Amino acid sequence: MNKDWTKLKQSANGLPTFDSIIPYILEVLKNDEEATIHTIRNRVYKHLNMPEDIKLVTYPETNDFILANRFSFALSELYKAGALCRPKRGIYQITTSGKQLLKINGDKLTKKMLEEEPDYINYIKELAIRNQRKGISTSVSEDIEKENPKKEVGSIIDNMNNEVSIELLDKIRNSDPYFFEQLVVDLLSRMGYSGEGGSAKVTSRSNDGGIDGIINQDPLGTSTVYLQAKRYKEDNKINRSDIQSFYGALASVRADRGVFITTSSYTSGAKEFAVNQGIVLIDGIQLTELMLKYKVGVEAENQYTIFRIDNDYFELNNI
Repeated sequence: MNKDWTKLKQSANGLPTFDSIIPYILEVLKNDEEATIHTIRNRVYKHLNMPEDIKLVTYPETNDFILANRFSFALSELYKAGALCRPKRGIYQITTSGKQLLKINGDKLTKKMLEEEPDYINYIKELAIRNQRKGISTSVSEDIEKENPKKEVGSIIDNMNNEVSIELLDKIRNSDPYFFEQLVVDLLSRMGYSGEGGSAKVTSRSNDGGIDGIINQDPLGTSTVYLQAKRYKEDNKINRSDIQSFYGALASVRADRGVFITTSSYTSGAKEFAVNQGIVLIDGIQLTELMLKYKVGVEAENQYTIFRIDNDYFELNNI
Protein backbone atom coordinates (compact mmCIF):
# COMPACT_ATOMS: atom_id res chain seq x y z
CA MET A 1 0.00 0.00 0.00
CA ASN A 2 1.16 3.50 -0.87
CA LYS A 3 2.26 5.59 2.14
CA ASP A 4 2.80 8.95 0.45
CA TRP A 5 -0.21 11.27 0.47
CA THR A 6 1.20 13.36 -2.39
CA LYS A 7 0.64 10.42 -4.75
CA LEU A 8 -3.12 10.50 -4.16
CA LYS A 9 -5.51 12.09 -6.65
CA GLN A 10 -5.97 15.71 -5.61
CA SER A 11 -8.58 18.40 -6.21
CA ALA A 12 -7.83 21.94 -7.38
CA ASN A 13 -7.00 23.05 -3.83
CA GLY A 14 -4.25 20.42 -3.54
CA LEU A 15 -6.11 18.19 -1.08
CA PRO A 16 -6.76 14.45 -1.62
CA THR A 17 -10.16 13.75 -3.17
CA PHE A 18 -12.63 11.75 -1.10
CA ASP A 19 -12.49 8.72 -3.43
CA SER A 20 -8.68 8.56 -3.20
CA ILE A 21 -9.02 7.99 0.56
CA ILE A 22 -11.32 4.96 0.20
CA PRO A 23 -8.75 2.10 0.10
CA TYR A 24 -6.77 3.51 3.03
CA ILE A 25 -9.81 3.46 5.30
CA LEU A 26 -10.11 -0.28 4.68
CA GLU A 27 -6.36 -0.69 5.20
CA VAL A 28 -6.41 0.83 8.70
CA LEU A 29 -9.47 -1.27 9.65
CA LYS A 30 -8.34 -4.60 8.18
CA ASN A 31 -7.66 -6.18 11.59
CA ASP A 32 -11.38 -6.23 12.49
CA GLU A 33 -11.27 -3.66 15.28
CA GLU A 34 -14.12 -1.18 15.72
CA ALA A 35 -13.22 2.50 15.39
CA THR A 36 -14.76 5.97 15.43
CA ILE A 37 -14.45 8.29 12.44
CA HIS A 38 -11.95 10.38 14.44
CA THR A 39 -9.74 7.32 15.04
CA ILE A 40 -10.01 6.25 11.40
CA ARG A 41 -8.98 9.71 10.17
CA ASN A 42 -5.95 9.82 12.43
CA ARG A 43 -4.81 6.35 11.37
CA VAL A 44 -5.09 7.25 7.69
CA TYR A 45 -3.27 10.56 8.29
CA LYS A 46 -0.46 8.63 9.97
CA HIS A 47 -0.36 5.91 7.30
CA LEU A 48 -0.07 8.48 4.50
CA ASN A 49 2.23 10.83 6.44
CA MET A 50 -0.09 13.78 5.94
CA PRO A 51 1.26 17.11 7.25
CA GLU A 52 -0.70 19.00 9.87
CA ASP A 53 -1.43 22.03 7.70
CA ILE A 54 -3.52 20.21 5.08
CA LYS A 55 -5.71 18.69 7.80
CA LEU A 56 -6.68 22.19 8.92
CA VAL A 57 -7.78 23.63 5.57
CA THR A 58 -11.41 24.76 5.81
CA TYR A 59 -14.26 25.76 3.52
CA PRO A 60 -14.40 29.58 3.44
CA GLU A 61 -18.20 29.62 3.75
CA THR A 62 -18.58 27.35 6.79
CA ASN A 63 -15.10 26.91 8.32
CA ASP A 64 -15.65 23.14 8.29
CA PHE A 65 -12.50 21.08 7.75
CA ILE A 66 -12.39 19.94 4.12
CA LEU A 67 -10.52 16.67 4.70
CA ALA A 68 -12.78 15.69 7.59
CA ASN A 69 -15.75 16.24 5.29
CA ARG A 70 -14.16 14.08 2.59
CA PHE A 71 -13.60 11.27 5.07
CA SER A 72 -17.33 11.34 5.83
CA PHE A 73 -18.11 10.97 2.12
CA ALA A 74 -15.63 8.08 1.76
CA LEU A 75 -17.04 6.26 4.79
CA SER A 76 -20.56 6.72 3.44
CA GLU A 77 -19.61 5.16 0.09
CA LEU A 78 -17.93 2.19 1.81
CA TYR A 79 -21.01 1.68 3.98
CA LYS A 80 -23.36 1.78 0.96
CA ALA A 81 -21.23 -0.88 -0.73
CA GLY A 82 -21.32 -3.15 2.33
CA ALA A 83 -17.55 -2.85 2.82
CA LEU A 84 -18.10 -1.35 6.28
CA CYS A 85 -20.78 -1.90 8.90
CA ARG A 86 -21.83 0.17 11.90
CA PRO A 87 -22.08 -2.13 14.92
CA LYS A 88 -22.84 0.87 17.16
CA ARG A 89 -23.66 4.51 16.72
CA GLY A 90 -20.65 6.39 15.32
CA ILE A 91 -18.57 3.19 15.13
CA TYR A 92 -17.29 1.52 11.96
CA GLN A 93 -15.93 -1.97 11.31
CA ILE A 94 -14.70 -3.70 8.16
CA THR A 95 -16.87 -6.51 6.75
CA THR A 96 -15.93 -9.72 4.94
CA SER A 97 -16.80 -7.94 1.69
CA GLY A 98 -14.53 -5.03 2.64
CA LYS A 99 -11.62 -7.36 3.34
CA GLN A 100 -12.10 -9.06 -0.02
CA LEU A 101 -12.18 -5.72 -1.86
CA LEU A 102 -8.97 -4.66 -0.14
CA LYS A 103 -7.25 -7.99 -0.80
CA ILE A 104 -8.10 -7.97 -4.52
CA ASN A 105 -7.62 -4.27 -5.28
CA GLY A 106 -5.31 -2.82 -2.61
CA ASP A 107 -4.76 0.91 -3.09
CA LYS A 108 -6.21 0.65 -6.62
CA LEU A 109 -9.72 0.36 -5.15
CA THR A 110 -11.99 3.04 -6.62
CA LYS A 111 -15.48 4.42 -6.10
CA LYS A 112 -16.50 2.83 -9.40
CA MET A 113 -15.55 -0.59 -8.02
CA LEU A 114 -17.68 0.05 -4.94
CA GLU A 115 -20.61 0.93 -7.20
CA GLU A 116 -20.42 -2.57 -8.72
CA GLU A 117 -20.98 -4.25 -5.34
CA PRO A 118 -24.44 -5.86 -4.81
CA ASP A 119 -25.22 -3.72 -1.74
CA TYR A 120 -24.42 -0.53 -3.64
CA ILE A 121 -26.53 -1.63 -6.62
CA ASN A 122 -29.48 -2.29 -4.29
CA TYR A 123 -28.96 1.11 -2.70
CA ILE A 124 -29.11 2.84 -6.11
CA LYS A 125 -32.25 0.90 -7.04
CA GLU A 126 -34.01 1.96 -3.84
CA LEU A 127 -32.88 5.56 -4.28
CA ALA A 128 -34.33 5.54 -7.81
CA ILE A 129 -37.67 4.19 -6.56
CA ARG A 130 -37.87 6.86 -3.86
CA ASN A 131 -37.02 9.63 -6.32
CA GLN A 132 -39.52 8.28 -8.84
CA ARG A 133 -42.29 8.35 -6.23
CA LYS A 134 -41.48 11.99 -5.51
CA GLY A 135 -41.06 12.86 -9.19
CA ILE A 136 -37.47 14.08 -8.82
CA SER A 137 -34.30 13.31 -10.71
CA THR A 138 -31.64 11.14 -9.07
CA SER A 139 -28.90 13.39 -10.45
CA VAL A 140 -29.10 17.14 -10.05
CA SER A 141 -28.48 19.22 -13.19
CA GLU A 142 -25.02 20.74 -13.37
CA ASP A 143 -26.25 23.65 -15.50
CA ILE A 144 -27.92 25.48 -12.66
CA GLU A 145 -28.53 28.63 -14.72
CA LYS A 146 -31.01 26.73 -16.90
CA GLU A 147 -32.97 25.51 -13.90
CA ASN A 148 -35.20 27.18 -11.35
CA PRO A 149 -32.72 27.71 -8.45
CA LYS A 150 -35.37 27.04 -5.79
CA LYS A 151 -36.39 23.84 -7.56
CA GLU A 152 -32.71 22.87 -7.78
CA VAL A 153 -32.23 23.37 -4.02
CA GLY A 154 -35.37 21.33 -3.37
CA SER A 155 -34.05 18.47 -5.52
CA ILE A 156 -30.72 18.47 -3.67
CA ILE A 157 -32.48 18.34 -0.29
CA ASP A 158 -34.83 15.58 -1.49
CA ASN A 159 -31.86 13.51 -2.67
CA MET A 160 -30.04 13.97 0.64
CA ASN A 161 -33.13 13.03 2.64
CA ASN A 162 -33.67 9.98 0.45
CA GLU A 163 -30.14 8.84 1.28
CA VAL A 164 -30.94 9.26 4.99
CA SER A 165 -34.17 7.30 4.49
CA ILE A 166 -32.33 4.37 2.90
CA GLU A 167 -29.89 4.20 5.80
CA LEU A 168 -32.79 4.54 8.25
CA LEU A 169 -34.65 1.62 6.66
CA ASP A 170 -31.51 -0.53 6.80
CA LYS A 171 -31.13 0.29 10.49
CA ILE A 172 -34.77 -0.67 11.16
CA ARG A 173 -34.41 -3.98 9.28
CA ASN A 174 -31.49 -4.88 11.55
CA SER A 175 -33.24 -3.85 14.76
CA ASP A 176 -34.99 -6.00 17.35
CA PRO A 177 -38.53 -7.10 16.24
CA TYR A 178 -40.13 -5.70 19.39
CA PHE A 179 -38.33 -2.39 18.83
CA PHE A 180 -39.88 -2.21 15.36
CA GLU A 181 -43.36 -2.81 16.74
CA GLN A 182 -42.83 -0.04 19.30
CA LEU A 183 -41.54 2.24 16.53
CA VAL A 184 -44.72 1.66 14.51
CA VAL A 185 -46.91 2.52 17.49
CA ASP A 186 -44.82 5.63 18.21
CA LEU A 187 -45.08 6.75 14.59
CA LEU A 188 -48.85 6.41 14.32
CA SER A 189 -49.23 8.17 17.67
CA ARG A 190 -47.06 11.04 16.40
CA MET A 191 -49.24 11.16 13.28
CA GLY A 192 -52.24 11.84 15.50
CA TYR A 193 -53.94 8.45 15.36
CA SER A 194 -54.24 8.25 19.14
CA GLY A 195 -56.29 11.45 19.21
CA GLU A 196 -56.82 13.65 22.25
CA GLY A 197 -56.77 11.56 25.41
CA GLY A 198 -56.33 8.32 23.47
CA SER A 199 -53.74 5.61 24.09
CA ALA A 200 -51.35 3.39 22.15
CA LYS A 201 -49.62 0.15 23.11
CA VAL A 202 -47.63 -2.76 21.72
CA THR A 203 -49.44 -6.07 22.21
CA SER A 204 -47.25 -8.68 20.48
CA ARG A 205 -45.60 -9.81 23.72
CA SER A 206 -49.03 -10.60 25.14
CA ASN A 207 -49.72 -12.96 22.20
CA ASP A 208 -52.73 -10.97 21.08
CA GLY A 209 -53.77 -13.13 18.11
CA GLY A 210 -51.59 -11.66 15.36
CA ILE A 211 -52.13 -8.03 16.35
CA ASP A 212 -48.93 -6.17 17.23
CA GLY A 213 -50.34 -2.84 18.38
CA ILE A 214 -53.58 -1.19 19.43
CA ILE A 215 -54.34 2.52 19.24
CA ASN A 216 -57.44 3.78 21.04
CA GLN A 217 -58.40 7.07 19.42
CA ASP A 218 -60.41 8.30 22.41
CA PRO A 219 -60.27 7.73 26.19
CA LEU A 220 -63.20 5.28 26.12
CA GLY A 221 -61.78 3.14 23.33
CA THR A 222 -64.88 3.50 21.15
CA SER A 223 -62.67 4.01 18.06
CA THR A 224 -59.71 1.65 17.76
CA VAL A 225 -56.99 1.05 15.15
CA TYR A 226 -55.26 -2.33 15.10
CA LEU A 227 -51.71 -2.74 13.78
CA GLN A 228 -49.52 -5.46 12.41
CA ALA A 229 -45.79 -4.88 11.86
CA LYS A 230 -43.50 -7.14 9.83
CA ARG A 231 -39.74 -6.47 9.86
CA TYR A 232 -38.69 -8.15 6.61
CA LYS A 233 -35.71 -7.84 4.26
CA GLU A 234 -36.38 -5.98 1.00
CA ASP A 235 -36.68 -9.15 -1.11
CA ASN A 236 -39.20 -10.82 1.25
CA LYS A 237 -42.52 -9.36 0.10
CA ILE A 238 -45.76 -9.49 2.07
CA ASN A 239 -48.19 -11.70 0.15
CA ARG A 240 -51.96 -12.09 0.03
CA SER A 241 -52.04 -14.79 2.73
CA ASP A 242 -50.25 -12.47 5.20
CA ILE A 243 -52.96 -9.84 4.73
CA GLN A 244 -55.69 -12.47 4.94
CA SER A 245 -54.27 -13.63 8.29
CA PHE A 246 -54.31 -10.06 9.56
CA TYR A 247 -57.89 -9.66 8.32
CA GLY A 248 -58.79 -12.79 10.29
CA ALA A 249 -57.19 -11.29 13.41
CA LEU A 250 -59.22 -8.11 12.89
CA ALA A 251 -62.42 -10.10 12.47
CA SER A 252 -61.76 -11.96 15.73
CA VAL A 253 -61.94 -8.67 17.65
CA ARG A 254 -64.70 -7.25 15.43
CA ALA A 255 -62.43 -4.48 14.22
CA ASP A 256 -63.08 -2.37 11.15
CA ARG A 257 -59.74 -0.51 11.07
CA GLY A 258 -56.39 -2.09 10.41
CA VAL A 259 -52.95 -0.82 9.39
CA PHE A 260 -50.30 -3.24 8.13
CA ILE A 261 -46.73 -1.92 8.12
CA THR A 262 -43.65 -3.65 6.73
CA THR A 263 -40.02 -2.79 6.02
CA SER A 264 -40.30 -4.58 2.65
CA SER A 265 -43.12 -4.27 0.08
CA TYR A 266 -46.35 -6.00 -1.01
CA THR A 267 -47.32 -8.34 -3.83
CA SER A 268 -50.12 -7.25 -6.15
CA GLY A 269 -52.37 -9.89 -4.58
CA ALA A 270 -51.75 -8.47 -1.10
CA LYS A 271 -52.56 -4.95 -2.30
CA GLU A 272 -55.76 -6.06 -4.01
CA PHE A 273 -57.04 -7.91 -0.94
CA ALA A 274 -56.17 -5.01 1.38
CA VAL A 275 -58.05 -2.49 -0.78
CA ASN A 276 -61.15 -4.70 -0.85
CA GLN A 277 -61.10 -5.14 2.94
CA GLY A 278 -60.25 -1.54 3.85
CA ILE A 279 -56.81 -2.34 5.29
CA VAL A 280 -54.18 0.40 5.02
CA LEU A 281 -50.78 -0.78 3.76
CA ILE A 282 -47.50 1.02 4.47
CA ASP A 283 -44.32 -0.29 2.84
CA GLY A 284 -40.70 0.34 3.80
CA ILE A 285 -40.27 3.41 1.62
CA GLN A 286 -43.46 5.08 2.83
CA LEU A 287 -42.58 4.14 6.42
CA THR A 288 -39.31 6.07 6.36
CA GLU A 289 -40.89 8.99 4.52
CA LEU A 290 -43.43 9.25 7.34
CA MET A 291 -40.67 8.95 9.95
CA LEU A 292 -38.88 11.94 8.41
CA LYS A 293 -42.10 13.93 8.08
CA TYR A 294 -43.11 13.35 11.71
CA LYS A 295 -39.53 13.30 13.05
CA VAL A 296 -39.52 9.81 14.55
CA GLY A 297 -36.01 8.36 14.89
CA VAL A 298 -34.48 11.36 13.09
CA GLU A 299 -33.62 14.96 13.88
CA ALA A 300 -33.21 18.02 11.69
CA GLU A 301 -29.53 18.67 10.95
CA ASN A 302 -29.78 21.96 9.04
CA GLN A 303 -32.50 24.38 8.01
CA TYR A 304 -32.24 26.99 5.30
CA THR A 305 -34.33 30.12 4.86
CA ILE A 306 -34.93 31.78 1.49
CA PHE A 307 -36.06 35.39 1.79
CA ARG A 308 -38.26 37.50 -0.50
CA ILE A 309 -39.24 41.17 -0.48
CA ASP A 310 -42.23 42.05 1.72
CA ASN A 311 -43.96 44.46 -0.67
CA ASP A 312 -46.81 45.05 1.79
CA TYR A 313 -44.34 46.60 4.24
CA PHE A 314 -43.15 49.14 1.67
CA GLU A 315 -46.66 49.98 0.46
CA LEU A 316 -47.96 50.54 4.00
CA ASN A 317 -45.03 52.74 4.97
CA ASN A 318 -45.00 54.84 1.81
CA ILE A 319 -48.55 56.17 2.00
